Amino acid sequence: MLIAGEASGDLLAAELVKALQQSPEVEAMPFPPEFFGAGGPNLAEAGVELAVDLTQHSVIGLFDALKKYREFKRIFDQLFQIALERGPDAIICVDFSGFNHRFAHAVKNHVRAREGTFLNWNPKIVQYVSPQVWASRPGRAYQLAEDVDLLLSIFPFEQDWYAARVQKLRVEFVGHPMVERFTNYELRITSEHPNDEPIINRPWQILLLPGSRVTELRRHLPLLTATARKIRETKPETRFKMVLPGEELKRLADQPSTRLSDLQIQIGGLAQALAETDLAITKSGTVTLECAYSGVPAVVFYKTSWLSYLAGRMAVSVEHLAMPNLLAGEEVFPEFIQHDATAENIARAALELLNNAGRRNVVKTKLARIIKSLGGPGASRRAAAAVLSLLAQEPLPIRAVLTA
Repeated sequence: MLIAGEASGDLLAAELVKALQQSPEVEAMPFPPEFFGAGGPNLAEAGVELAVDLTQHSVIGLFDALKKYREFKRIFDQLFQIALERGPDAIICVDFSGFNHRFAHAVKNHVRAREGTFLNWNPKIVQYVSPQVWASRPGRAYQLAEDVDLLLSIFPFEQDWYAARVQKLRVEFVGHPMVERFTNYELRITSEHPNDEPIINRPWQILLLPGSRVTELRRHLPLLTATARKIRETKPETRFKMVLPGEELKRLADQPSTRLSDLQIQIGGLAQALAETDLAITKSGTVTLECAYSGVPAVVFYKTSWLSYLAGRMAVSVEHLAMPNLLAGEEVFPEFIQHDATAENIARAALELLNNAGRRNVVKTKLARIIKSLGGPGASRRAAAAVLSLLAQEPLPIRAVLTA
């Protein structure tokens, strides 16, 4: 059973399913495993039987989630009942930490309450992508250790962080799946482009990345439009492209009230778009690492509701939000969060990067070092091998049909 609740998690989960299906151990099985659960179009394309498209219910922050509490509770109960009825050997929770943390805990509590009875269903719980407990509320690591049998990490520092706190939690660093996704595109580092000064003499190409959720797009689109207009005051011929993951977001972005003249909006194709851009203006998140992999200088921003921001500010203990900055231990990408995320601030930072070839080259060199730390291609295969190794540690349970 897989549960993935966002566009990025849906893709990650689909890659894992395909790696499992193609592994020699699974191919040698007399009966192929069944995959079911909740996710999005990528999991469906991979052959997973979906009870719910969770990617349609993505939210940002605690208070946005509370607004949809009843809806999430209904989905949670539906998936929990499916787990009881079908008795999967493994439940793989992919990112989506708020929902999946509670789901894993509920399953383990159900198992513990029936320990010693003939109802011996005891699935292995896998969390793929560590919650950012190292950034806020580190105490959650202890609950993870109680409820999760295997944590698959995609960042190199996480394994040591957990080992210093909860040694009983099995954590395996499998590398970042993004590395494999981008293997067809060369890292544009300083050694390959020692002087990109010619961008001064041609129209700039700027990529706008507002996010993959409806709520993100609605908050970020006016900011990006205003920023683009500010940049055009300095360089009117600048060309802007926006990449979105789906048709619904494209329809929302292509509204007369917020439409930027000559803005090209496309669905998918982020890797190619990054290969063709001079600078990205992007919301904080996984996409900042994709910019880093392509060697693209970026300006990072993020806005959420004020209540969510205040709650997060009290909990977060790290200095940076953008993952490349966290991995580097410095601000490689300029960051503007909440009240600092203004069109004036973002446009100024973008112009400084575009007008300074030396600074761009320094940024690209640092990005190359950051990406090298994420490991080589094959994260999904390594994750699949770890899951199969976990299942092979003991005989598969005799399944019983359970009722609520």
